[in-house]
Amino acid sequence: MLFFENDYGEGAHPAVLAHLTETNMEQLSGYGTDPYCSQAKEKIRKACGCPDGEVYFLVGGTQTNAVVIGSMLKRYEGVVAAQTGHVNIHEAGAIEYTGHKVLTLPQREGKISGTDLKNFLETFYGDETHDHMVFPGMVYISHPTELGTLYSRQELEEISGICRQYKLPLFIDGARLGYGLASSRSDLGLKDLARLADVFYIGGTKVGALCGEAVVFPQKAPAHFGTMVKQQGALLAKGRLLGVQFDALFTDDLYLKISENAIRTAERLQKALEDKGYELYLKSPTNQIFVVLENRRLEELSAQVKFSFWEKQDENHTVVRFATSWATKMEDVEALIELL
Repeated sequence: MLFFENDYGEGAHPAVLAHLTETNMEQLSGYGTDPYCSQAKEKIRKACGCPDGEVYFLVGGTQTNAVVIGSMLKRYEGVVAAQTGHVNIHEAGAIEYTGHKVLTLPQREGKISGTDLKNFLETFYGDETHDHMVFPGMVYISHPTELGTLYSRQELEEISGICRQYKLPLFIDGARLGYGLASSRSDLGLKDLARLADVFYIGGTKVGALCGEAVVFPQKAPAHFGTMVKQQGALLAKGRLLGVQFDALFTDDLYLKISENAIRTAERLQKALEDKGYELYLKSPTNQIFVVLENRRLEELSAQVKFSFWEKQDENHTVVRFATSWATKMEDVEALIELL
């Protein structure tokens, strides 16, 4: 069985696992106060070009989104996101469970536009009854998006400028950030995110770690953010497990280097699909490839390949997703191409 179902099917990169093993029997302080967490935070601040920034380690993406959004919004505020945004469709109402509504904008290939964002805010504040509505309190985007697409520097600068005009924090979900940074189509780096966002996170779960996300506040975190992390059940007693992993990932550019494999293997697969005449749902520049399959072909292929259902296109066709990762082997891609 070939595995292209997701980008977190493997455990950890060998260098991460080795670092966990090497440090396993050391007796360390808990809750992220150990030296490995401190080292990892310093390496991340340096890579992001924000020496005064604050970094927090959390375990998973949904948990991170819920904690960041729930901690930063006032009780009468919601978070603005694309209709296809992860917080809107694939987090089981985790954001609403914190007491905050997701306010959706139209999307184009998974992205919101500065124009739509500005129109939304102008319409909201232009409505004389807006005191009876849920206030927009934050803007959420993901990079890469739910559809594997990327924001350009120009697009992100426009969105960031509007957020600052309206004094709204910009939050970037980076669960797959490594694959966005490694894409040949990307003109954004960590320092750009630190300059343009108020908070973002560097995903480890999908990019070489057993688990873990590094939340970066380039300037300053909200007061008592760490306390709110614990209050929401997200503070890991053995915080070392996260710090040790990110210490390895941010040594010698490992995070970016291993991300490049996902892009190479995805590009090979996407080109083969096009060459064989398959219909792409859209062209993704990262590690998620969306293709339209006839239902009969889908059933045949699923006997030998694990991939993800995305959506029904019509009664005879289904959109599916193939995902590559830092660990995907090119020989598995070639085997899949043969099956196709």
